Amino acid sequence: MTDTTKTETALSSDVTEVRAQKLAKLRETIGDVYPAHFHRTMTNAEMAAKYEALEPDTETQDVVTVAGRVYSSRNSGMFMDIHDASGKIQIFSHKDVTPEEARNMLPLIDLGDIIGVTGTVRRTKRGELSINAQEIIMLTKALLPMPEKWNGIADVEIRYRKRHLDIMSNEESKLRFQQRSKIVSGIRHFMENDGFLEVETPMLQTVYGGATADPFKTFHNTLKMDMYLRIAPELFLKRTLVSGLSDKVFEINRNFRNEGVSTRHNPEFTMMECYWAYADYEDVMDLVERLFETLAVSIHGTPEVTFGDKQISFKGPFKRVPMPDAVKEATGIDFLAIKTDEEARAAAKAAGFEVEKDWTWGECLAFIFEEKVEGTLIQPSHVTHFPKDISPFAKEVPGEPRLVERFETYCNAWEVGNAFSELNDPEEQRKRMVEQLEQAHARGEKDKQLDDEFLDAIDQGMPPAGGLGIGVDRLVMLLTNAPSIRDVILFPARKAKAD
Repeated sequence: MTDTTKTETALSSDVTEVRAQKLAKLRETIGDVYPAHFHRTMTNAEMAAKYEALEPDTETQDVVTVAGRVYSSRNSGMFMDIHDASGKIQIFSHKDVTPEEARNMLPLIDLGDIIGVTGTVRRTKRGELSINAQEIIMLTKALLPMPEKWNGIADVEIRYRKRHLDIMSNEESKLRFQQRSKIVSGIRHFMENDGFLEVETPMLQTVYGGATADPFKTFHNTLKMDMYLRIAPELFLKRTLVSGLSDKVFEINRNFRNEGVSTRHNPEFTMMECYWAYADYEDVMDLVERLFETLAVSIHGTPEVTFGDKQISFKGPFKRVPMPDAVKEATGIDFLAIKTDEEARAAAKAAGFEVEKDWTWGECLAFIFEEKVEGTLIQPSHVTHFPKDISPFAKEVPGEPRLVERFETYCNAWEVGNAFSELNDPEEQRKRMVEQLEQAHARGEKDKQLDDEFLDAIDQGMPPAGGLGIGVDRLVMLLTNAPSIRDVILFPARKAKAD
């Protein structure tokens, strides 16, 4: 332990001891320091709105009751700012307006304590909306000091590990998570208004599928069997489409992938996934554009969004470009003119790309796209016509069996959406899933199994459909100007705290 850490620990211990002494004093004088209930007549924001027109240096006889956490205290508690989730209000305690019993509470109140206040409304000469305190009630005594309000928490690791302190001291973080809630609610509202039915599918699955990823594995004690946290809800959602429950279904879902952590990846993440019977991937492109523009306007009042030093427009229509065309424009390599896997690998190597010796035509195309094109897609764009090699659940492009009716939506060089004209030929679906299973086993994924229940459902007949998955966390990052996915997930995955 460093000398600085020792000093900080000692200071923290001293502060905690002082607060503990005040708690003991409060218990002696008022009894219950943590009451179960407190009735306030309005929030701080409601009070600010109601008295917006109150002129400076004006006192009213209106009595209100508010509550909140003490963020600042001046002149031995004569002036205090208390914050609730909606905003702040100033509390004024003086012998001319505040009874002695209430003023006796002031030395026992620390920053971070939660108090209730009843009093009359006034606006000071300086224009500060205030309450002349007539009664002060301790609602929660905080035993630890809160972060310094103006500087907040400099250590990002502490911000992520102790999110409650981050939000408490950082208005930007607080606003971002309020906006996230609004975005998720906005997605739900948009989808329901568009005729989609929200459903819920299992997070614990006996067979994981719907995407390629390593799962989290657990054990069901009662059923005596291994189970997996879902990596995608796709196969269950398609079964609801087979059932005829609705022609449009969606789920805002938590997925779990036992893979890396980065500024754009968290092992636990949120997606919106939907399936639309009798639609194709072009219909879904239109839906994505309408959804993204609607969300941007709901948060910012305009489709134009600032992200870092970039201006991004979510005004549709978005740019649409087939992957082979994008690669040809960036590199000169015409993959549609290349016939074999060997020729594809040779063309890639000749252009200076390092490819694996067993890569297919489609894998070479996708790799070069990621290397040379993906990073240039700053404005919202749909990249279409993916290789079938890497898209086992999409329908072939008519006249070009190596490509499928799939698109990914990119923005700020990130993939934020993935969609297909869904494969519903049961024989072709089984063939591709068997091939995918063999490839997974060859990679050492011995737990990977064939989802026979899904294939049985597809044998029953699934209507033609467009399917879509949207990465909600990345979309929130874009709409709230957040540089890291950990800034938009309340409690991101972290390493165990070091001793």
